[in-house]
Amino acid sequence: MDAGTESVTIDELEIPTSLDGDTGADFVEMVTMRNRVEAEILGNDDLAPTARELLPFYSDPFAPKRIFLARVGGRIVGRAVYEWQVEEGVRAVFFEVQVASDLRRRGIGAALLEKIESTAAIEHRDILQSWSEHRLPASQNVLHSPTGFGAVERDDPAVQFALAHGYSLEQVDRISRIDLPVDRVDLTERRGAAEKHSAGYAVVQWIGRCPDRWLADMARLHQRMSTDAPAAAIEFTEEQWDEKRMSNLDDMNEAGGRVNLTSAALHLESGRLVGYTDLALPEVEGRPAVQEDTLVLKEHRGHRLGMLLKIANLEQLMRVSPETPRITTFNAEENRPMLDVNEAVGFVPIGCEAAWKKTVRP
Repeated sequence: MDAGTESVTIDELEIPTSLDGDTGADFVEMVTMRNRVEAEILGNDDLAPTARELLPFYSDPFAPKRIFLARVGGRIVGRAVYEWQVEEGVRAVFFEVQVASDLRRRGIGAALLEKIESTAAIEHRDILQSWSEHRLPASQNVLHSPTGFGAVERDDPAVQFALAHGYSLEQVDRISRIDLPVDRVDLTERRGAAEKHSAGYAVVQWIGRCPDRWLADMARLHQRMSTDAPAAAIEFTEEQWDEKRMSNLDDMNEAGGRVNLTSAALHLESGRLVGYTDLALPEVEGRPAVQEDTLVLKEHRGHRLGMLLKIANLEQLMRVSPETPRITTFNAEENRPMLDVNEAVGFVPIGCEAAWKKTVRP
């Protein structure tokens, strides 16, 4: 393969244990390229984690990954990340492919995709699933999600790439953002309204590591998150969570310099946690935060706990990190209850994320 006058090479990056040395430098360069690509798509660098933040998650024993890099003249110009679940009987893989904008349409993305697909074939995994980020559609020439909610521009390069290689659009997520601080009087009024519907529940909060007393409950909630969140036709095997896996999540956040802010719903009668929401504060102070999971168990919905938890965590964030300028979040377009909550407190759409799938038949 040739990009201009220089040949393109593809190799697998050994995931480093630290950012020191050659492999550490390659990892940093890869993250820099990743962040540049995403900033060009969305028009901002809000979703630009540091290499230190990302590194622990690439060594997660519960979500293993492999990295393939495309280089031109030693420069990293593309990457493909291949991930799978460790649970038994898993047929699906998850991946992403990104190429520097100045070297697209030269076969680099196709070569990286071929590497992903051949790796999956060797490992007898026949369900290939990927995600791509996009700006909001600005024309009527769109590809609609089969869920009936959300669409992406047909002429978008990532959309054309996916379709050309046999992938079908399965779901569209909305990317939303809220600027901080939020009006505290408005939050107080909305929290009061939510609390009128949530008798029998209380909010518990913590910063950083999950307290030991809640590890088992939070493991149960994370396991349910893997099955209860709207996924359309994207296939996930139910994740197996226990206290060890919860502690591993906290270990990764600490190693990357991230701080999680958690608000959880306590069902007073049972003494169990039945819902939670997480906000991730990045390593660099003053950078935008990312809204992570929000879940209320199906059997406890209808009490406005989602609104209560989201407001409680916004209040906690503004209290402990007043310099945080904004928050970004992702939600399935068909998840109207959560979009209602987000819109009510001030989140506005800034982009979208498409989920793609291809099943390879023998």
